[in-house]
Amino acid sequence: MGFTFGFRRRFVQIMTTCLTNWELTNLLSGKIYKGPGKNLCAPGLNCYSCPSATLSCPIGALQTVGGTSGFGISFYVSGFLLLLGVLMGRFVCGFLCPFGFFQELLHKLPVPKKKLFPPLRYVKYVVLVIFVLLVPLWGGIYENKGIPAFCEYICPAGTLEGAVPLLLTHPEFRQATGMLFAWKFLLLIGVVIGCMMSYRFFCKALCPLGAIYGLMNPISLYRLRVAEQRCTACGICRVSCPMDINPARQTSSAECIMCGKCIEACPHHALYLGRENKERCC
Repeated sequence: MGFTFGFRRRFVQIMTTCLTNWELTNLLSGKIYKGPGKNLCAPGLNCYSCPSATLSCPIGALQTVGGTSGFGISFYVSGFLLLLGVLMGRFVCGFLCPFGFFQELLHKLPVPKKKLFPPLRYVKYVVLVIFVLLVPLWGGIYENKGIPAFCEYICPAGTLEGAVPLLLTHPEFRQATGMLFAWKFLLLIGVVIGCMMSYRFFCKALCPLGAIYGLMNPISLYRLRVAEQRCTACGICRVSCPMDINPARQTSSAECIMCGKCIEACPHHALYLGRENKERCC
């Protein structure tokens, strides 16, 4: 008997998290890895300042070099995100993002579950435009340096993976904490509570990386497809979708992370992940 789609996805999530955080011993020393791997970007959200991180965060890199003289690096980061988006869209979110994996584990905790208020889905695009694009660009024009506004003022992954381990291992850093850290820690607590109650709360409402990949979903080569002749519009896929969309009618939705729950739930095998529309036999 073969492994289920969900089991294979979980295996990929675990392996990706381990491979992008290979320097685990650094969590004990608080030393940040600065080897050649940091010249490359991870596909998902994983803080550069996490002691165990072996790759850079694409959002952090995009902000830091935005509007500066490092156009070559900027083109690399932009091209990297564009390439992944065109090839896979938010498949990256569902399979290759360590912070997304962390959110799913939080959602398994036994607390009351709520669906996200739909308009909150658009907040992540506001975050993308203002904190990832415009503010760093402003810094590049007027201060000749990219301002990592999202990392500095919002990113809960950075607080959890970077700030907390460094504060635990470096007592001297604790004296420098102030209102900014207090704000980010409160925001982290809010995101954690949100993820416990609503599946992937941060992905749905706040993640600028998810917003970028989501915009690529309609044109991505590998995405959710539906075999129209098999679909009976029974609605089972909609009930099973943790991202609160109707997979059979919204295969190109920017919210779809291609988790495969609708594929497993469909009794008619009408949904599948692939590169082109085609009929699929049982």
